[in-house]
Amino acid sequence: MKKQHYSEIKGNNKGFFLMLSVLTLLLGFGLYSALTMEHMGHWITGMNNQVVWGLPHVFAIFLIVSASGALNVASIGTVFGRSIYKPLSRLSGLLALALLMGGLTILVLDLGRPDRLIVAMTTYNFKSIFAWNIFLYVGFILIVAVYLWVYMERRMNRYAPAVGLVAFIWRLILTTGTGSIFGFLVAREAFNSALMAPLFIALSFAIGLALFNLVLLTAFNTDQREIGDVILKRLNRLLAIFIGAVLYFTLIQHLTNLYMAKNTAIESFILLDGGIFTQLFWFMQILLGAILPLIILFSPLITKPLQRLALSSVLVLVGGFCQLYVLLIGGQVYPQNLFPGKEVSSSFYDGVITQYSPSIYEIGLGIGGLSLALLIVLLGLKFLQFLPNSLANKAIDPHHTSDVKTQSN
Repeated sequence: MKKQHYSEIKGNNKGFFLMLSVLTLLLGFGLYSALTMEHMGHWITGMNNQVVWGLPHVFAIFLIVSASGALNVASIGTVFGRSIYKPLSRLSGLLALALLMGGLTILVLDLGRPDRLIVAMTTYNFKSIFAWNIFLYVGFILIVAVYLWVYMERRMNRYAPAVGLVAFIWRLILTTGTGSIFGFLVAREAFNSALMAPLFIALSFAIGLALFNLVLLTAFNTDQREIGDVILKRLNRLLAIFIGAVLYFTLIQHLTNLYMAKNTAIESFILLDGGIFTQLFWFMQILLGAILPLIILFSPLITKPLQRLALSSVLVLVGGFCQLYVLLIGGQVYPQNLFPGKEVSSSFYDGVITQYSPSIYEIGLGIGGLSLALLIVLLGLKFLQFLPNSLANKAIDPHHTSDVKTQSN
């Protein structure tokens, strides 16, 4: 591989200023939503005593899980020695940091009392998975920051594989911790499963790579840099593998629940008669978010790898978000089985499926967190050298003889 050179994006065209303006406006809308919810109280949201984790938590978990997966590209290049991915390591680390910051910002602002974060950071209950995750999140930020430093500072490059290995192990632990938040909740039949950890790891690989793909293509297109078919085909195959892994663990999760008699009711709710949740599961999560992207990635009808990658990545993100919505919200609206084998009746809607409709403020807070993450990436690319000058075939593959260039536009 030829020696790679990196540079900032120009940021002097209409596309850059349009993205900057849109992201800033959306971030302002998110801050307004957070301030309104803090001032008025959570009664203005769609959340209630049964659904205590609403749409903002779906956005937050989506971004946190994506942060772990976005770093996968850097891990493949640094830890596993796949040199073709090494030029993408800087962008991979930047995106991972930005996504985690966006997700954590949503969590903090959705507390109702953000100042209580001080209590969470100074008083620990080590029997709680939430306390563990505070260390995992902070540790992830520090490790990725050190990784970017040793990778971008030429004198420290020899330490990059070791730091990259630590980052790889840490992000697996982080995603395991996020999945275990649900897996350890025995009171919720839809959550309580040891399969949550591997499912979340597979999901992080898929949606993290999909987000990385779209950021990469957008950055190269906006700055008019060359990207070749070699790297595009590699990313296509990698995305297909991760989609297959998510489908596999999703299948095992539901087959396991169907095998256990106590979980047949919740499985029937999700798979057959759950209304909007059943529709989201089959049409958005499975069909649109998994099967259709696989068809696109392997279909001979779409010949250009760039079009395959862009379209399939968008669909994977839609399917991944719907999967988290079905899991998180669907698992809460279904009534808890407080006394197995007994019929419970009271004035507190025991045994009744809860209705939940997210408010505009919840949507605004979620979009604001996503906008913050993308704004960090945009400004990072503008002022620091995270982006390789070229991903043309000859620049990344020394054995490529015919350099067929593919313009990102």
